Amino acid sequence: MNDQGCGSSAKRRARRKQARPQELVSAAVDLFVARGYSATRLEDVASAAGVSKGTVYLYFASKEELFKAVVQQSLLPALAEGEAFIDAFEGTTEALLRQILMRWWELVGDSPSSGLIKLLIAESGNFPDLARYYNVEVIERCDRLIARILARGVAQGEFREADVDLTTLALTAPMLFQMMWKHSFGPCANKVLEPKAFLTHVVALLLHGLLRNPATGTVLPVLPPFTAQRWETVTVFGDGQKVVEGMDKVTA
Repeated sequence: MNDQGCGSSAKRRARRKQARPQELVSAAVDLFVARGYSATRLEDVASAAGVSKGTVYLYFASKEELFKAVVQQSLLPALAEGEAFIDAFEGTTEALLRQILMRWWELVGDSPSSGLIKLLIAESGNFPDLARYYNVEVIERCDRLIARILARGVAQGEFREADVDLTTLALTAPMLFQMMWKHSFGPCANKVLEPKAFLTHVVALLLHGLLRNPATGTVLPVLPPFTAQRWETVTVFGDGQKVVEGMDKVTA
């Protein structure tokens, strides 16, 4: 009995050890979202996970490595699922687009990790390496996913040809707004924003526009080319002296 009891205890400890990185990541997500990156300390993560600070370093060499693990475990699986879903989907591209956005909200938007984008917007200036990492691992990969859907729609004759980069931004910007809203004005706003209703409206608006009966063969206006202009910055000193400094500004 004693030998069996010792064996069971050893197995429980082994399972506990295997689960510990995930426990640390889960604790880190909550603290990063609530406090921000700068204000979150590894000892706080350890305390929230019920372990010592030294235990954290057994799995993560630094706070930056822990943050990257949060991104890898909280966001990348959703992107992988979306990519696989596109490969196997056999319906219309409009239905595919709707389902991808809805599933993204279920997996990411409706989870604590949706607050990471607010953290990065607020603190990317102080932690540019984290911002670059997030951009490569999440934003660029998400853009490629959306671009695949758009290309599918064009190839199957469902969508007209349009600027892929701008259309991708038009689709992803409302998703970013919705996550930002959830973690900023949402909790104190009088207006209730129902996520899936909002995303459904975004897709409908993008696909069908606002015109009731658009004329056949309507051609959208051509955007003016981007041109480089001088942007003058005026600095006024205490004695009233003004100094004008020139900067290159790109405007439409």
